[in-house]
Amino acid sequence: MSLVVRTLADRIFDLVREKVVSGELAQDQPIRQDALAAEFGVSKIPLREALARLEQENLLVSHANRGYFVRAMSADEAEEIYALRLAIEPAAVGLAALAATDAERAAATAAMDALDKAAAGQAEQVAMRNREFHVALARPCRRVLTVQLIERLQFLSERYTVAHLAPAGRGDRAHDEHNGLLQAWLARDAARAEELAAAHITGTLQDLRQQLHQA
Repeated sequence: MSLVVRTLADRIFDLVREKVVSGELAQDQPIRQDALAAEFGVSKIPLREALARLEQENLLVSHANRGYFVRAMSADEAEEIYALRLAIEPAAVGLAALAATDAERAAATAAMDALDKAAAGQAEQVAMRNREFHVALARPCRRVLTVQLIERLQFLSERYTVAHLAPAGRGDRAHDEHNGLLQAWLARDAARAEELAAAHITGTLQDLRQQLHQA
């Protein structure tokens, strides 16, 4: 049995990251460390550690004598993230469809249920649940480095997921695409699962291109 010990900085990292992904922390305003420390009831030491980690995650950027700012989303970054996802994620999903154990198949189904529940009334959790669903479809491919890369790209995708789902109707379309992908994956139809994963990622990128260029 493994014991996972989470430090105070770990918990603050998650809290600040959630504020970044949700858009609660604006891109054009400096992060007010005094206010955040007071809100979380902590000193600035673990907060600064968490902010430094978030900069390493490419979510924040620091400027000398000005502090930390939320790193702006961009069309170029979206292109890079989703191109990398297309290069590795669909193939991993196809392999995983064939290799998944009963427990892993149950986990993927549960991840889809959790995503639907979040979409129905827990909007602040949608990006995280979306990430968990996609990782659950890829993890059984048994390729450790591939899964680590997919997890990293999913983390980087979260803010773009929130932006993508903002227009009306996008949530319903995403649900249908996710459900179709899951059904092919559960049927162990590797070719179809890979095809649907690629189509889903491509469609999201096409929407984001229009949104981000307009912005």
